[in-house]
Amino acid sequence: MIEHHNLPQTQALGLPFSDAVRLGQTLCVSGQIGNQPGTLQLVPGGIAAESRQALQNMQAVLDQCGSSIAQVVKCTIFLADMSEWPAFNAVYREFFKTPLPARSALGANGLALGARVELECIAAIE
Repeated sequence: MIEHHNLPQTQALGLPFSDAVRLGQTLCVSGQIGNQPGTLQLVPGGIAAESRQALQNMQAVLDQCGSSIAQVVKCTIFLADMSEWPAFNAVYREFFKTPLPARSALGANGLALGARVELECIAAIE
């Protein structure tokens, strides 16, 4: 059975995607950027602030869907500038502890809303 999930603030924005899709005990979370929840405005403060907010946004989706950061098995990170990878990693370590999920990181041109970072994940649901 496939379930589509949207946080109320995402529904209010009318964006053309689900925050997450659940298939059995697996949750696929759509790309999250560092926007203030319920708005299309990025948080001020550059890569660190955007990374922290994007991870908080991802955490909110995971929590609402019955999972958690600890249940993430794979993350994909898109950075507008790969030179900001160390700054992103510093924030990432605030959220993820060992054992760490599998991860890919790549440079991307033209993230939504001019974001510095976007991340998506796959998580287990127990």
